[in-house]
Amino acid sequence: MERTILMILVDKRKEAAVTAQKILTEWGCLIKTRLGLHDGVLDNCSNSGLIICELVGEKAKKEELNRKLNLLDGVTAKLTELNLKG
Repeated sequence: MERTILMILVDKRKEAAVTAQKILTEWGCLIKTRLGLHDGVLDNCSNSGLIICELVGEKAKKEELNRKLNLLDGVTAKLTELNLKG
């Protein structure tokens, strides 16, 4: 069994999050599962965040989503394939 995971680190969350969210929405059909994490609550909100997505679909489309996110200032994305043994 193979899983494709896209990890997205948003360093300038207040500036980059809106554009990153727009890209994720445009490519939403590839996203099976999404988890967003950031430190802080209410008035003490962190300026960085982590988004973890499980992707489905064509490899080329997954790679294009990763490329588009990496073009954003303050965003680093990494695409990873996980294979279960046995």
